[in-house]
Amino acid sequence: MQVYKFPSKSEWPDLLKRPAMDAGSLAENVKRILIDVRNGGDRAVKGFTKDFDRAEVYELQVTENEIDEAVTNIPAELKLAIETAASNIRLFHAAQMRQEEVIETMPGILCWRKSVGIEKVGLYIPGGTAPLFSTILMLGIPASIAGCREVILCTPPSPTGAIHPAILFTARLVGINKIFRVGGAQAIGAMAYGTETIPKVYKIFGPGNQYVTAAKMLVQQEGVAIDMPAGPSEVAVFADASAVPAFVAADLLSQAEHGADSQVLLVATPDADIDGIQKELAVQLDRLPRKAIAAKALEQSRIVIVKDQEEGLEILNEYAPEHLIVCCENSDSFAEKVVNAGSVFIGNYAPESAGDYASGTNHTLPTNGYAKAYSGVSVDSFVKKISFQKLTAAGLANIAPSVIEMAEAENLSAHANAVAIRVKK
Repeated sequence: MQVYKFPSKSEWPDLLKRPAMDAGSLAENVKRILIDVRNGGDRAVKGFTKDFDRAEVYELQVTENEIDEAVTNIPAELKLAIETAASNIRLFHAAQMRQEEVIETMPGILCWRKSVGIEKVGLYIPGGTAPLFSTILMLGIPASIAGCREVILCTPPSPTGAIHPAILFTARLVGINKIFRVGGAQAIGAMAYGTETIPKVYKIFGPGNQYVTAAKMLVQQEGVAIDMPAGPSEVAVFADASAVPAFVAADLLSQAEHGADSQVLLVATPDADIDGIQKELAVQLDRLPRKAIAAKALEQSRIVIVKDQEEGLEILNEYAPEHLIVCCENSDSFAEKVVNAGSVFIGNYAPESAGDYASGTNHTLPTNGYAKAYSGVSVDSFVKKISFQKLTAAGLANIAPSVIEMAEAENLSAHANAVAIRVKK
């Protein structure tokens, strides 16, 4: 990791840049895939699966027998771990469903909102170098709580056409039984347009590589909702003298191993043990099975030394990380001042891994600086908020002068008349 000591504010934009990619050529390639899927349906999806995943797939939908076999064969310890995580995630997300109050804005005028589950949603679950079955918990559980009527899942197959057993077990655990062996941009196209086998959905959720992300952004322009813009995964750690070097290094590496395009950022005060952290990075990196991937990510990652906590907070809010780990004195008060982050982990004993898997919060979070304006996935992501109003004759009479005056000022006479005709009657 490159070290930058006390950079001026004019240097911050360059220091905080995310890894760049050639968006132009990527978008054109993805557009062609989407067009082929829209026109060719299952045939196109199977063709792309053969080209990109090297899998000859005859049946896109996973059978009940395959799921039964996965449930039988998955180790008991892993089952228990997934069930424990599911319980915590359900508990945290269930608390987000609240009955909204009916408000009487004026005598005779009642207004309220109702949360209604999005009827058809599609979940994309990466399954390549790391089968992210934990993401099924993060998406499937809030979808279930929200009351989504139809939830489908797409995930790329292995070259044999198989789906990782943990993905199938977790899907069944959260009540998803429509699972399709298709990945990449072709999966996003299939869920956006529908094929002979894969249903069309109204909103698409889930992380993925740059092709998946580009496909989600493109289908959004055609009227299909998506959870959020997203790019490669990222973490920022804030450390001072109270931070444990081994813990900080472990947190940085836990994110770096996601992919070569992941980015990790360490912001530290001068009293932090930077040498100790770098030594631990080298030692722990050498032990990782995904060493090559993590090492590549570290090449484009940075250590920024700031003069004090206040400057550290300012630069981190400007970066707006997907994950922010706070390891400093007064970590609670520091975290309280964070305004731009997807999820915050407070103290030496709150690793990002806890939130990624089992603490209860959601790990589907905004990246690439979008935490300045976007939230992570929650139950709200799976519902629409419909507003209602009910007026009595007296209530309409009370508000009529205001409505008529405003409508006429906007030269919308029919709006004014819709009120006036009722008041006269």
